[in-house]
Amino acid sequence: MINSLRGFRDLLPPESDLFTRIETAAREVFRLYGYQELRIPTLEKKELFVKSTGDTTDIVEKEMYAFTDGGGREIANRPEGTPGVVRAYIENNLGQTGRNGKYFYIGSMFRAERPQAGRYREFTQIGAEHIGNASPYADAETITMLVRLLEKVGVEGCSVVLNSLGCAECRKAYRELLLNYLRLNNTALCEPCKGRIERNPLRALDCKIDGPALAEKAPKLSLCPACTEHFTRTQELLKISGVEHQVNTGLVRGLDYYTSTVFEVRSGALGSQDAVCGGGRYDDLVKSMGGPAAPAIGWAVGVDRVAMLLKDKPAADTAPKTFVIAAAKEAGEKAFALLTALRAAGISSDFSNFELSLKSQMRSSDKSGAAFALIIGEDELKAGACSIKPLKERGEQQTIPLPDAPSHIKQLLKGLSGNPPVSI
Repeated sequence: MINSLRGFRDLLPPESDLFTRIETAAREVFRLYGYQELRIPTLEKKELFVKSTGDTTDIVEKEMYAFTDGGGREIANRPEGTPGVVRAYIENNLGQTGRNGKYFYIGSMFRAERPQAGRYREFTQIGAEHIGNASPYADAETITMLVRLLEKVGVEGCSVVLNSLGCAECRKAYRELLLNYLRLNNTALCEPCKGRIERNPLRALDCKIDGPALAEKAPKLSLCPACTEHFTRTQELLKISGVEHQVNTGLVRGLDYYTSTVFEVRSGALGSQDAVCGGGRYDDLVKSMGGPAAPAIGWAVGVDRVAMLLKDKPAADTAPKTFVIAAAKEAGEKAFALLTALRAAGISSDFSNFELSLKSQMRSSDKSGAAFALIIGEDELKAGACSIKPLKERGEQQTIPLPDAPSHIKQLLKGLSGNPPVSI
């Protein structure tokens, strides 16, 4: 037997149904906020992620699945979505369409990190990018949309944490201040931080080992007047949106392209690794990758992490509403036609094998979780009818004409749930 690779998995029902529910809710929220879908490639040039994400990040240094293909090109499975969206924005001249630059993506990402609770080497990520809007209104809308999405899928007890990393000018002075501090305290740093502080001292603030201590003792970033005004206004607009938040000056996020506003949504239900999702501004990224000067903000959420928060909530009922049974050899065609008519009416329906015995088909109907079994035997075949047998609740078996079955089932289902099926 060949097993799956470590860190990869089969997503089985009912968890796969939960993933679909989360993704469907995301699409509905994105539509409300005017976002369009971008479907970016799974494979990109490795250079794209090194240039955008940063060569001192854990993603590029340790976690990226990169290889040389048959043509000698350096290729990588995408570890995140933002670089691909930015590349697509530039390559396809999306900034010249005249439309609002709001895009979302849903798809698999790949990171060779140590598998742990809620973290796999292949994982599904939902992301949103708003390109071309520098205002704090875009910041507040983007964060609000993320919170509304999590609320819509049923996530509870989450908190929003904010910080500002300032602009390039703010960070220029801060970089020297922080670098001098880290040089003086070099012996207290972990080995990876010792090796990269000269190239990117801010990376130490995001280190899982050194970050907590540095958040308390290291010098703090001072924002310029423009960045202070932007960050203050963003918080005011979040209050208008009804989004509660806290400012945490130790929040950095782990990617080099972030500027100005950064944020995370956290949940105590996840333990020490409490970040559900996060994002921030990347006002310089588009231009640094060869595109126009286009300020931007975005976020990404791991569907696995959200699913963990919903695992104790009632699962969606994916069982068929009806199960069709042919209790006579000659009834197969009529049973199949009934199955087709039920589905055309928007009623989820299933069957096993019309050539099996009645006992075997009834056993399958019980296991299916269906509310009703629709049976066509010799008597029903002669009468052009079917028998309806309740499977979940007590009730008498009744016989109705075949043409009336879909509408009759709809009424029965309405009585069970208060919501009739939607016709398609």
